[in-house]
Amino acid sequence: MRLTALLILLAGAASTAIGQTAGSDDFKARYEEFRKKAKSDYADFRTEANRRYAKFMREAWENYNALPVLTKPKEDEVPPTVVPDNERDKPIKSEPVPIRDTVVTPPPTPQPAPPAPIRQQPEPPVQQYAGFEFYGTPGKVRFNPDQRFKLADCSAESMARAWERMSDSDYNNTLHDCLKLRDDMRLDDWNYLQLLNSISTACMGGNGNEATALKIYLYCQSGYKVRMGVSGNKLYPLYASQHYIYDVPRFEVDGDMLYAFNCSESNLRICDVPFPKEQPLSLWINRQPKLAHKASAKRKLQSKSHEDVAAEISVNRNLIDLYNDYPTSAVGDDFMTRWAMYANTPPSADIRNELYPALRKCIKDMTEHEGAGRLLNFVQTAFEYEYDDKVWGGDRAFFAEESLYYPYCDCEDRSILFSRLVRDLLGLDVVLVYYPGHLATAVAFAGQVPGDYIVLDGKRYVVCDPTYIGARVGMTMPRMDNATAKVILLPHGR
Repeated sequence: MRLTALLILLAGAASTAIGQTAGSDDFKARYEEFRKKAKSDYADFRTEANRRYAKFMREAWENYNALPVLTKPKEDEVPPTVVPDNERDKPIKSEPVPIRDTVVTPPPTPQPAPPAPIRQQPEPPVQQYAGFEFYGTPGKVRFNPDQRFKLADCSAESMARAWERMSDSDYNNTLHDCLKLRDDMRLDDWNYLQLLNSISTACMGGNGNEATALKIYLYCQSGYKVRMGVSGNKLYPLYASQHYIYDVPRFEVDGDMLYAFNCSESNLRICDVPFPKEQPLSLWINRQPKLAHKASAKRKLQSKSHEDVAAEISVNRNLIDLYNDYPTSAVGDDFMTRWAMYANTPPSADIRNELYPALRKCIKDMTEHEGAGRLLNFVQTAFEYEYDDKVWGGDRAFFAEESLYYPYCDCEDRSILFSRLVRDLLGLDVVLVYYPGHLATAVAFAGQVPGDYIVLDGKRYVVCDPTYIGARVGMTMPRMDNATAKVILLPHGR
């Protein structure tokens, strides 16, 4: 309904050029004509779209009630098991593991882009900047104090006037700098939204409604699907996501699921106007964020079975803080896809430059079977196990860097780290293997390796369990019901 109305309004810009034959039934054709005509002047297209967006904003507000928050599934965790001494050297039999289901995680999509290129404006003789800090990383964007505005209230008229003010070309350089920072800092969609939060607060001199309005505008103009929500006299951003997000208030607006940013309200008055070419954000992290480095204390990690398999590493505390704020999400509505998202996040420079050289030295000249065994024992014995409920008060998965930083980790964290090590150090494909309450891995060796195995697309994956302490490659933890096992695919080359 709202999209139809907005397209009609946008199409009106071309009415003088294409005649007066169109009625309410041919708005799509008129809008397509407008879009084609605007290709010759993208700036005019964006200017006109914003002008008509603000006009429609004066009317398109409706009340919405929040839907129940998605809560993370709760299940009993399987405790770690230690292989008895008298079983460690027994021959390993090769037994197939029947798989009930395979979880396929759709790959990441390209980041949203502005609906039209952003034309920078000539800079004044003395250019002024707004400086900010993002997870310990300083930055700045072009912004003059006279670009600030005041919101008397959160009425539809006030919001529309603010949008018209921000749509002025004065803000083009600020928007251009934001998008450049997204690329220079290698930020994913979620952390770009977080970055805009820091930038808008710095630009507007505080974190009031004016900063929120600027954040929503910048995010919208960057190509993201975002809406304004109001409760009383407080403005909130609501962002659309490709993924299910847990423990965050959400609202269904015109068939889209919108998540509230830093908001716990159960009822909002929402401006449900769509903007041309807008796209929902993705929670995939396709590249490591480029942050200032703040080294944590050095930590010695040592295999208990192989004295030479050891590493001393520190990680970037700024990255740990960023990961700590990352929302738990799943691709689609399958909670198990979240593990693929953690496991496929590229390793940081700390891992590549400190951990990997030490481990490569330990497995040098070994066969892939021997090398995987050493890495498996390293993850089994160099880390202390503890339940998430006890440490965090609930389920929480780790990125690889977090397992290297925090003193405790559980089965899913170990499997995520091990999958990263095997792919990066041995170049072998890995899948995650889920049993109710437990996560393990399986590795596709080039040669024949004995042990419990899974066959997928003609490729044999041998079970490796980082939580079965002392287990060799091919050994499945006791009491695991293979009839309930599911495989979570990790896209190749990540």
